[in-house]
Amino acid sequence: MRITQTLIVAAILAASTASFAHGDEKHTNANAPVKMEQKAWGIAGQPNAVKRTVEIGMTDNMRFTPDFIEVKQGETIKFVHVNNGKVMHEFVLGTKKELDEHAAMMKKFPGMEHDEPYMAHVAAGKKGEIIWSFNKVGEFDFACLLPGHYEAGMVGKIKVVAK
Repeated sequence: MRITQTLIVAAILAASTASFAHGDEKHTNANAPVKMEQKAWGIAGQPNAVKRTVEIGMTDNMRFTPDFIEVKQGETIKFVHVNNGKVMHEFVLGTKKELDEHAAMMKKFPGMEHDEPYMAHVAAGKKGEIIWSFNKVGEFDFACLLPGHYEAGMVGKIKVVAK
């Protein structure tokens, strides 16, 4: 019986560890519906509502280019993230408070997998994208929350102005 319990525990641990994998693969299922959840910084956008495309460069000097973007309230933006570096980077939209909390979690669980419509994980030399609707006025943030990247200053700002 002891061997069976050990195997069950090992299987549970293996499954839970696998769910924290943070590999180079795209983390979204193209066939899955987009999670439409209102956030302080907006809501997932629909491809047919895109008003403009903004390309954001990611580099191993831990910077985004551009690192400041201004949008109008109600505008839906398609962000195309281009990783010009040799390591994985990510783009996560949020408030400073939420990004700080998420960065702290990433330090505790560096392999944590997350798949939200306001996040893009981009392997070295690859592109990623998200579509986001900015339906609230305010100043919001974006960052790479991989351990060490956020602390090195891989952050940016989005200012949403009234129509």
